[in-house]
Amino acid sequence: MADPAVTPDPALTLIASMLAQQEGVISRCQAHACGLTDNDLRRLRRRRLLTSVHTGIYVDHTGPRTWDQRAWAAVLAYWPAALAGESARRAVAGTRRTGRGDDDAIHLVVDRHRHLYPDEGIVIRRSAHLRNSCLWNTSPPRQRIEYVALELAATAQSDVDAVAHLADALGARITTPERLAAALAHRERFARRAFLTGIIDDLCAGTCSTLEHGYFTRVERAHRLPPAKRQFRESLKGSLYRDVYYEDQALLVELDGRLDHSSTRDRDRDHERDLDAAATDRLTLRLGWGQVFDRSCATAMRIAAGLQARGWNGSPRRCPACPASLAVPLRG
Repeated sequence: MADPAVTPDPALTLIASMLAQQEGVISRCQAHACGLTDNDLRRLRRRRLLTSVHTGIYVDHTGPRTWDQRAWAAVLAYWPAALAGESARRAVAGTRRTGRGDDDAIHLVVDRHRHLYPDEGIVIRRSAHLRNSCLWNTSPPRQRIEYVALELAATAQSDVDAVAHLADALGARITTPERLAAALAHRERFARRAFLTGIIDDLCAGTCSTLEHGYFTRVERAHRLPPAKRQFRESLKGSLYRDVYYEDQALLVELDGRLDHSSTRDRDRDHERDLDAAATDRLTLRLGWGQVFDRSCATAMRIAAGLQARGWNGSPRRCPACPASLAVPLRG
């Protein structure tokens, strides 16, 4: 943008530098700080060198706006504000990693005492931890990734999706279990708090006890499967521990609680196929978060069928959460 008739060269230089830093977006307050007047801004708009985006927010072209420009415009329009949730995640990971489009809503976080009525395409939530939960020196400012991961996990449709959000952050090496734990400790009221605390504690300790305990309570005990040996030690190829071993039926259950950024959901589908193979007299079942926490009843019935195929004379029972349509394998 260059218009010597409007403003002196030093102001032009400041404006050009700010536009370059902010994807071509600038606020009225910033323009004033650079030396422009309201008359200057009106003149620039008439000459189509600036276009209004929100009240007091301008972009330096007249064409379609990119997602980055929409993000900057939203942050400046509701300043002090920062990108939150999916928008903060996209700012870190980029379009390819999130699969989001340029027309998606911009999510912002502001101080809890503010009452705002956002424009269309902007979603605002309030936070009591705005100052400490955001990175104000990023472009544009955004929530810290550990807060983003926790909030996406808390609002996920299922427990396995919640785990996947933590996996995304950890697998991309943009946060650590310790930072997740510290961020969660600052939030007094939080959905899925106990579940997420257990997972993060396990990650900090390098274990998967949350998944193991979930299998015992939600799958085995709730559906009255036969008792199994746990952390069973065998030494066929050196010292090796098996998670769950139904010795009489020669059936092993391995609980895979790894959080791998690139394949969390793909492995979940693989575990489903492993379960389907149980009724065809295979030896080992490998379960993940989805089988234990999202589909524990269906998991129990398929494991029961596998145990029966190997000689178990019992039958599983329904738990209060079992859907009426779920078939219970009966010993013939």
